[in-house]
Amino acid sequence: MTHRTNEFDQPIGLPLIGWWPPPVPRKETLQGRFCRVEPLAIDAHLEALYDAISRDKEGRSWTYLAYGPFPNIDDYRAWITATCLGDTPIFFAIVDEKTGKAVGVASYLNIVANNGSIEVGHIHYSPLLQQTPAATEAMFLLMRQAFELGYRRYEWKCDNFNTASKAAAQRLGLSYEGIFRQAVVYNTRNRDTAWFAAIDGEWPALNEAFETWLAPENFDAEGRQRVKLSDLTRPIREDGPAGL
Repeated sequence: MTHRTNEFDQPIGLPLIGWWPPPVPRKETLQGRFCRVEPLAIDAHLEALYDAISRDKEGRSWTYLAYGPFPNIDDYRAWITATCLGDTPIFFAIVDEKTGKAVGVASYLNIVANNGSIEVGHIHYSPLLQQTPAATEAMFLLMRQAFELGYRRYEWKCDNFNTASKAAAQRLGLSYEGIFRQAVVYNTRNRDTAWFAAIDGEWPALNEAFETWLAPENFDAEGRQRVKLSDLTRPIREDGPAGL
């Protein structure tokens, strides 16, 4: 049952008994096996991050972001200083556990504690992070912290043309919820925004799926996955009737 009725026999939502608005996530390190997710800091991360993102020689990874690429490290430093060091969004560097170097960034944004809603975004993975177990684990660590803090809804939004981002959201177990047409203007062009989300009732099963996929026994001697994460999360998602 997903609703009840009031004295007028009108359907209304179920009461939230014992739920309170969660705290804003703290800027603290989230430790994983393949990576750690650290509060972004210029002194600790700038040089390694710029070296990592500069390996995208064509600038393909910036197409669906409203900023970048950055032609030099000073421009990147200026952008981080102006955008990433405040209270919100909360930016993190994703640090490869083997090398100890930052290889990507992500953030929490659109934090609405009174509704228990939080979004993950500003995701930018360098070629050193793309399609690695660390890339998945970083998303798991951020999602796990949000739900453990008491958030009810974990959002992912992207340009509807960004097929890679949409596929990533579904692989991670976020359900497709639809398109907000002409929602954003960026880089002097229109963006229709695709929405995805996971909710707290789905989290126990999603957490089990992530832990199963990240377990050492899921990888062979060459580091190849035995079971796909998408196969584990597909039964958990509740995508809208239109699908993708």
